[in-house]
Amino acid sequence: MNDRFQVVPAVYVLFLREYGDREQVLLQLREGTGYLDGYWAHAAAGHVERGESVFDAAVRECAEELGIAVDPGDLVALTTLHRQQRPGLSYKDHRADFFVECRHWSSEPRLMEPEKAAALQWFDVEDLPTPMVPHEAFVLEGLLEGRLAPIHSIGF
Repeated sequence: MNDRFQVVPAVYVLFLREYGDREQVLLQLREGTGYLDGYWAHAAAGHVERGESVFDAAVRECAEELGIAVDPGDLVALTTLHRQQRPGLSYKDHRADFFVECRHWSSEPRLMEPEKAAALQWFDVEDLPTPMVPHEAFVLEGLLEGRLAPIHSIGF
């Protein structure tokens, strides 16, 4: 057995657009995943796979979950969130979440995995839905309030 410390990496893509005089964010409503179903979350997110960069994972997740192409050059790093879901448990509960912003993509995003999400919707950033996945809300609110640091820690 390998006792070496391990961290599960994931990437989250924050889609933002200007809509009239308002800024909007694209969110999905989780359903059928077994983890925070009924909560709103970033429109595309997932684990970084072996041999894959964070940006490659983001591009892949956008294609898989939203059916869109994203150029890696259009992804802007926002923050890294180092978190423990449940302190003291297995390495699977120790996360490194990479958040990137995207404002340019190929076509209209659509729900490609209906077994994992009940809805895909644009929201005004001034009127976000509830409930939201807590660590994802933390990053979105931090961005909107101008208080995102390069790295944040939660659960320690």
